Amino acid sequence: MEIVGFIAACLTTAAFLPQVYKTWKTKDVSSLSLPMLVMFFVGICLWLIYGVYKESPSMICANAITIVSAIMLIYFKLKYQKQ
Repeated sequence: MEIVGFIAACLTTAAFLPQVYKTWKTKDVSSLSLPMLVMFFVGICLWLIYGVYKESPSMICANAITIVSAIMLIYFKLKYQKQ
């Protein structure tokens, strides 16, 4: 079953990376919602804690990578938003 978790982890984590790349390249954050990003970040942190509790390598790996992606998008949103 852990293999299914790793496949799901790879797909969901990889699906998030194009948004990070696009935002980094274009510096266009107008379509990103800061409250959504913060809620997403908190949710992913909780999933990581849950994965550690359940001792699930797939959950730990995917959520650790996604936390980095979420932090990058929050940083881009704060840095590049129009004032």
